[in-house]
Amino acid sequence: MSAQRGPGSVTLTRLKKMKRAGEKFVCLAAYDACFAGVADKAGVEVLLVGDSLGMVLQGHDSTLPVTMNDMIYHMSCVKRGNEGALLMGDMPFMSYASESQTLQNAAALMRAGAQVVKLEGGAWIANTTRLLAERGIPVCAHMGLTPQSVNRIGGFHVQGRDTSQAQSIIEEAQLLEESGASLLLLECVPVALAKTITEMLEIPVIGIGAGPETDGQIMVLHDVLGISPITPKFVKNFLAESGAGIPGAIEAYVHAVKSRRFPAPEHCFD
Repeated sequence: MSAQRGPGSVTLTRLKKMKRAGEKFVCLAAYDACFAGVADKAGVEVLLVGDSLGMVLQGHDSTLPVTMNDMIYHMSCVKRGNEGALLMGDMPFMSYASESQTLQNAAALMRAGAQVVKLEGGAWIANTTRLLAERGIPVCAHMGLTPQSVNRIGGFHVQGRDTSQAQSIIEEAQLLEESGASLLLLECVPVALAKTITEMLEIPVIGIGAGPETDGQIMVLHDVLGISPITPKFVKNFLAESGAGIPGAIEAYVHAVKSRRFPAPEHCFD
């Protein structure tokens, strides 16, 4: 089921059309040219060069040690392997602490190949989101479990289970859309909360550990292949079922998302 797409064929406009049509789209975090090419050919619409590379490539216990130079290097690698997928890049820890720093780092990531930059946070990144959007830099806001804040939140825990926290996430998601965010990523939130936010917003919503009702799903490549150092509840090893090796595993992931078989109930949080 390899995709037939031309260079740059997946755009934010296309993702918005898919949302309106109720068609699921697929995202994957990848870090080099070879795997980017395999994922692109398998039909992945969005490739994320994530700061998760700190854990799966560099061996750290969090994403915090990842630098802008790391992100720029891996983004340039992924760009060379990609043809049709939309490229999104993480702004790593403390790389958007001031206005000048934000603009400089986002511009460097875009020059390396990113078409969207991803920021972690809620209401406090609204001004930063507006700053970037006004200057032509699309933003994906990352809410729920935000790994760069792992020390503040006390670990990797589901967010938004109590009523007040859920309402806060809803309000902050609306604020970020109003501030110019082009995409929203929800990580480790209850299914009902993710469904509410997805239906409320006009921008596409991507989920990881957020249930099946979001517009798109994302996984880390190493989770798809079953080789990550940790195995959260919300991941599935697609390589274990593949009769065609790694390309087959990624194609199986794409098909499972688009056919609404993944995530299944066992991958979700109530």
